[in-house]
Amino acid sequence: MRRNVGKLQISLGMAIAALWVFLGFGSGVSAFAQGPAPAQPIVDKLVLDDTIQPVSADEVTRALDRANSDGASALLIEMNTPGGLLDSMRDMVGAIPRSRVPVIVYVGPSGARAGSAGFFILESADVAAMAPGTEAGAAHPVFEFGGQPDNTEMQKVENDAEAFLRSYVTKRNRSTDAAVAAVQSSHSYTAEESLNQHLIDLIANNDTELLKALDGREITRMDGSKVTLHLAGARVQLLRKSLRDGVLGWLVDPNIALLLLVGGALLIYLEFNAPGTIVPGALGTLMVLLAVFALNLLPIRYTAVLLLVAAMVLLLLEAKFGGHGALAIAGIVCLTFGTLTLVAAPVPEMGISPLVAIAVSAAFGAITVFLVRLAVRARQRKSRIGADAIVGCPATAMEALAPQGHVLVEGEIWQAVASAPVAKGTALRVRGHDQMLLQVEPATESVKREP
Repeated sequence: MRRNVGKLQISLGMAIAALWVFLGFGSGVSAFAQGPAPAQPIVDKLVLDDTIQPVSADEVTRALDRANSDGASALLIEMNTPGGLLDSMRDMVGAIPRSRVPVIVYVGPSGARAGSAGFFILESADVAAMAPGTEAGAAHPVFEFGGQPDNTEMQKVENDAEAFLRSYVTKRNRSTDAAVAAVQSSHSYTAEESLNQHLIDLIANNDTELLKALDGREITRMDGSKVTLHLAGARVQLLRKSLRDGVLGWLVDPNIALLLLVGGALLIYLEFNAPGTIVPGALGTLMVLLAVFALNLLPIRYTAVLLLVAAMVLLLLEAKFGGHGALAIAGIVCLTFGTLTLVAAPVPEMGISPLVAIAVSAAFGAITVFLVRLAVRARQRKSRIGADAIVGCPATAMEALAPQGHVLVEGEIWQAVASAPVAKGTALRVRGHDQMLLQVEPATESVKREP
């Protein structure tokens, strides 16, 4: 009996052990089947709150490279721009479809806009979105070269812009007619109108709401392939501007470029009038080079450059010959019109402020006339050296002059002849010279001769 009970206990223990092994193995299989928890998706974000120009185009290109190399699930470009240069816009629009990572362009926050070139960028994105209270459109191209274009030239620019827009709007399954209307008639759309006109994919209040709405959505890439976005709980990684981008963005402001150009020109002029000071010349040269670099990134009217050259010529003529102020006024007027029209800005934000242009032109004109006039007078003044330099200076008789002897003038001993015999130590004044022989007279006598 005891032997049977023992066998039953052993059998029960083995059964329990087998059950634990089975449960443990099942748990292990279940855990193995589930695998590690999926990694949190990353979305790189670039804030583009600027005009569209070479510096901003470079920022977008580097952001695309970063998103394609750091394993991001998407690149989010939050945009607020009045527009900008066509060439820079084409660079950005060309880079977006080539990205392996989907690109989301979001016009936000409320009050932002995607005007002119910004509208082209919005429509080129894999996902186009806007915040409530934003607008997009007014994409009629502006002629960026000097002079007034004729109808044929302007028509070519418009047709080219329309064809460029249609080339990718159609593949994004967005409304071609509504997009072309923004170019032909500069039509602008609110966020709600853009959604109703099928120009954008959705409206969202913020980044979080936007990414949540896009999670699980299937999009069509430019090459026709289908991609499903997985953005639930994504970590947004803000791409900050580098120091280089910040400095270049500051320099590309035409008002800053104008101030650097004018200030540098004045410092270089000071160096020419005071050779050897080094600092004004070096600093002025650096400022002028920075200004030229910045202006080289912007569309420049060469007729405005000719006005600036004419202004400098008029100011120099006024300083040298004098024109009762007429030449100076004409020079300042030329300088003002030259600075106002120097940059062929496609949007007002890229032009030189009228207040800055007038203030800089008036100040630069007045300072230039004043400095050049001083320089001309200094060069016209006769140089006095040797005996000429001490005419009129006080002297002291080192010995009795009867009437010739030695005198002390400005710490130097000179041979002198007096108009009348004088005693040693008498205060004298130099009234002239004959070669190296000074002609002196008592100081009291010279004072009496003064009117």
